[in-house]
This record gives sequence, C-alpha cells and structure tokens, in this order.
Amino acid sequence: MITELGHFALILAFLVACAQAVIPLVGAHKRWPGWMAFAEPAATIQFLLTAASFAALTWAFVTSDFSLKLVTLNSHTDKPMLYKITGVWGNHEGSMLLWVLIVTLFGGAVAWFGANLPPSLKSRVLSVQAMIGAAFFAFILLTSNPFLRMGTPPFNGQDLNPLLQDPGLAFHPPFLYLGYVGLSMTFSFAVAALIEGRVDAAWGRWVRPYTLAAWIFLTIGIGLGSWWAYYELGWGGFWFWDPVENASFMPWLIAAALLHSAIVVEKRESLKSWTILLAIIAFGFSMVGAFITRSGVLTSVHAFATDPERGVFLLGITAAFMMGALTLFAARANVMQARGVFSMVSRESVLVLNNILLAVACFVVFIGTMWPLIAEMAFDRKLSVGAPFFNAAFTPFMVLLGLVLPVGAMLAWKRATVGRVVRQLIPAFALAVAIGALAWAMQSGRSALGPMGLFLGAWLVAGAMVDIWSRTGRGTGRLARLTRLPRADWGKAVAHGGLGVTMAGIAAMMAWEAEDIRVLQVGEDLEIAGYGLRLDEVHQEQGPNYMATKATFTLSQNGREIAEMHPEKRVYPVAQMPTTEAALDNGFLRDIYVVIGDPQEGGGWAVRSYYKPLANWIWGGSILMALGGFLSLSDRRYRVAAGARKLPQGVPAE
Repeated sequence: MITELGHFALILAFLVACAQAVIPLVGAHKRWPGWMAFAEPAATIQFLLTAASFAALTWAFVTSDFSLKLVTLNSHTDKPMLYKITGVWGNHEGSMLLWVLIVTLFGGAVAWFGANLPPSLKSRVLSVQAMIGAAFFAFILLTSNPFLRMGTPPFNGQDLNPLLQDPGLAFHPPFLYLGYVGLSMTFSFAVAALIEGRVDAAWGRWVRPYTLAAWIFLTIGIGLGSWWAYYELGWGGFWFWDPVENASFMPWLIAAALLHSAIVVEKRESLKSWTILLAIIAFGFSMVGAFITRSGVLTSVHAFATDPERGVFLLGITAAFMMGALTLFAARANVMQARGVFSMVSRESVLVLNNILLAVACFVVFIGTMWPLIAEMAFDRKLSVGAPFFNAAFTPFMVLLGLVLPVGAMLAWKRATVGRVVRQLIPAFALAVAIGALAWAMQSGRSALGPMGLFLGAWLVAGAMVDIWSRTGRGTGRLARLTRLPRADWGKAVAHGGLGVTMAGIAAMMAWEAEDIRVLQVGEDLEIAGYGLRLDEVHQEQGPNYMATKATFTLSQNGREIAEMHPEKRVYPVAQMPTTEAALDNGFLRDIYVVIGDPQEGGGWAVRSYYKPLANWIWGGSILMALGGFLSLSDRRYRVAAGARKLPQGVPAE
C-alpha cells in the first residue's frame, strides 16, 4: 500500500510541476497577481509530494520489501541498516528520484526564502524550475519507474554493489546531487532574467546564494568521492580522471567561474552576458554528467546504468533545455549591456582572467573526457585518454590561477594600483619562496612538482591571511576590527587558503610518494620511507554480509612501535564480488597505507604498502573550501538579498 501511495505521489508531483510550469509564466506575462502567486504553493506541494514518494521508496528498502523490483536488485536482509537506506540512491532509478527531490527542494527554497524577489521574476524562476522537474518526472515515470512490482517476489534480494557499501559512498551521492541539481536554480534564474529582459546588480545578488550553495555541495561531494577512491579501491590514488569523476568536476569549475562573475554583476553591473551564459552552461554540464553516468556511452566504475534508450531520453532533455536557453540568450543580447567600466588593472580584470582560466580548464577536461567517444563515432578508432594528458594539459591553468588569486583578491574595483598591493604581499611571497626552496633542497630527487606545489600552497594561504589583515585598516584596534569583518570576507580567505592546502597536498603526494609491492610471510617485515611494517598474522572473519581475510601489521619508526594496522580483503557471497579495505595510519604530514592481497602459491601474502606525504591535506583543503563557502553563505547580506532594491509593485523597470 505504501509503495502504491509513493507511486501515486510521484504522478501527482508530475502534474503539479506541469501546472507550475505554465500558470505562473502566463501570469507574469499578463501581470496577473493571482496566477503569479500560484507558483509558491505549487512549489511547496511539488516538494512535499516528491518527498512522500522518496520516503515510500526508502521504507521499502528499510523493510526489505522484495515485492519491489528495485529492492530485490539492490538490497538484502543481512545488509547493515545504513546500506539499506543508502541503497535507495545506490541505483539508477532511486538516484533519479533523489535528483527530482533536490530539484523540488531548490524550487521550494525560492518559494520559502525569496520574499525579496520581485513577483514577476520569482514566478518565472519557479516556472522554469518546474519545467526541469516535469522533464525529469516524465523521464522517471516513462523509463525509470522505481515502483515496479515483481510478479513473484523472491525470499531475498541480490544485494547492493559491495563497492557502495561504505560510509564514504553512502553520503557522497546526496552531496554531489545537491551540487549538480542545485545548478538548476542558477539556470532558472538566468532563463527567467532573459524572459523578463532585465539583468542587473540585484539579479547578481539574488543568484549568488544558490550558486554558492551548489558549489559548496559539489565541493563536499567531490571530496567524499575522492576520499572513498583513495582508501577503498586499494590503489592509493585520489583521482583517476575517470569520465564520471570529470562529469562532476566540470560543473564545479564552471560554478566557481560563475560565482566570481556574479560578483562583478552585483558590484559593477558588468559581465552580464558572460554570467548568464555561465549559468546556462553550468547546468548543461550537470546534464552531461547525468547522460555520461546513465547512458553507457563511456565506461566508468561509477556508472549507474548502461541503457542507450535512457541515454537518448536524457540527451533529448539536455538538448531541449540548452537549445531553448541559448536561443533565448541570443534573442535577448541587447538587454545585457554592461554599465560599469573598469581599467585593465582592477579587480574586475583579474576576475575576468579567473573566469577565462577556469573555463578553459573545464574545456580541456571536457575534450579529454569526450574525445574517445568522438574518435570512435567520427573516425572509428578506439582511444583512451588517461592521466598523463589531463595532468599536462590541465595543471598549467591551475598554476596560473594560484599565482593570480592573492593579487586579484586585494586589487580595488574599477581602477587599482598594483604597487600598493605588491608591497603588501611581499612578505607572503617571500615566505612562499622560502618554503618552496626548502622543499627543493630537502628532496632527494630534483622534480619541480613538489616544491612548486608547496610554493603555490603557501602563496595562497599567506596571501589570504594578508588580504584579511589588510581589511582591518591601520592604527590600533586592528584585532578588534578583525572580528567584525563581514563573514563573506572570511569565507573568501578560508576558501582561497583551502585551495592552497589542496594544491600543496596534491603536489606533495604526486612528487614524493613511495610504493612497495612484495610477498611477505607471517613474521617478516619491510621498510618504506623510513618506516617498518611487520606482518604479524592473517585470519578469516565473518562480517554481517561478507567474509573477510584480515591481516595485522605492526608499524614502527626507529625501532619504536607506533601503530597496529588491519587491512582486509572482503568477499560478498551474494554479489560474488571482492573488495579491498586498506589500512591507513593517518598523520598530519603523511599517511602509511597498507593493502593485503591474495595468498601466494609458494606461501606468504601479496602486500602493497605506500608512503603518502601530505595526503590528508587534499581533503583538509576541500573541507576548508566548503567551510569558506558556508561562511560566505551565512553573511547577512545574502539574507537581505538586495531587498532594498526591490521595486514597488506597479513601478516600471528601468
């Protein structure tokens, strides 16, 4: 009964989305207040119905209702409760239901917290958001219904993919979707502004919180996915340039560019056309990510589905929204004329450079991701584009971005004096050079990667600190004024510093990691990067729904035991699939990483061990970037959201 109610709620939500897509849009065009007002309760009802449908599906997983096909294919009675719940979105159909739930959540957020929006813009935003929701409701109901019943329910299910039975992957998809789908709201604001024919500073203020929220959640989601890949897949890497990884990274890059360009629209009423275009393209890349994940056109360990028919449907949705938005963009180009002017030396100019670097970097990732598909379709050649291409083509843009960020953050608007900013940043630059030189002198090899990464990291962190300190003015009382700075200023500094920490961690790990692969007998030891590892024992353990081969290693340094490590190799009998559970000894400056492999014919066990310098800085920097975003989002200027600029009803727009 609950399942049928969930299915019925999903159909009702689709009908409400269709009505919301039309009625407020007509009302805004005709200036009918009642029709425009329909958007707010419709958005709320649409969210509540979708939430009820999602709750019904969750209940089916929690209670192991194997009369539901989706539960049978993705659950099992012996599975821990956490993974029964996460099984809801650990598959194509359930993840699409989560997708539309978040679409309706963001629509509801505008209805609930958008009191300062002009009624016509608000109704148009909610109508466009409802169009997106209606398209995906149709996709789910026609091709990916999560509420299909089994003719003869089995006694038990087929279990969830063992790779997804992990805390990192339990929370990774919801955060990633909050970012992916959150960009639908920036798209809706862009299209609504084009329909209305008005893009101004107030619009820039209104769109920034939603862009920032989407970017924050994408940062968290990508960080969780990278962390999971690091410790779960057993190869010690944090990023593989996999097509699905790239599909989440590309919207993150464009969202970062959009976030900075919206600041220029708000502060200087410039870059209007570019900002609108970025808002459209950002959501377009999110749609491309959904297509890559679910169509099967590109092979990935992260893929949800490999159904070409579903892929064609998603491609049609993507084409319809992108072509419609870009056509409208071309038709409305005359209403997006810039008002503010600025010199070549100004914060605006550096933000333009920032946008160019991020956009070109995104384009490089897009070409590398899609080129195998293009080569196969156009030239009938099977190609593989791997990490060497991405590292060589993508890294220079990030290096340039890291170099200009501290300077750009401190330049004045409209016209700036470089000399004053350079003088303030001399101590930060000197510190960064000293740290880079020290790393160069201490390393055994002579690769520039590690020292350059530490230089950039120190430059970004120290530059952010100088930026914050410079905002306290001069004279006494600077510490007191430091505590009264706007949260947006603190958020920018923390986010830029977090980027520096991540850059330093990536460079150090790639330049100085050490690896050892060998066969060890019980009682034997090995040495890696000055640390000793002794294999003490290997035994079998029974888990809730798996069998594990578990090893015990003793980690020592200079003859002193410092940790006991327990890597595992698990086999899930139902899914007939093995997984690797690496053991890590985390430290501030390094990780020791151990993986136990298969028993060998001559006796002993295959063992892989790694020394990972500054590994945790990668995810620590991600946390700092997200924290910086949350600090900025909590700034009261976002809460008032340009309310003072709201036009009284009946007053014509300029």
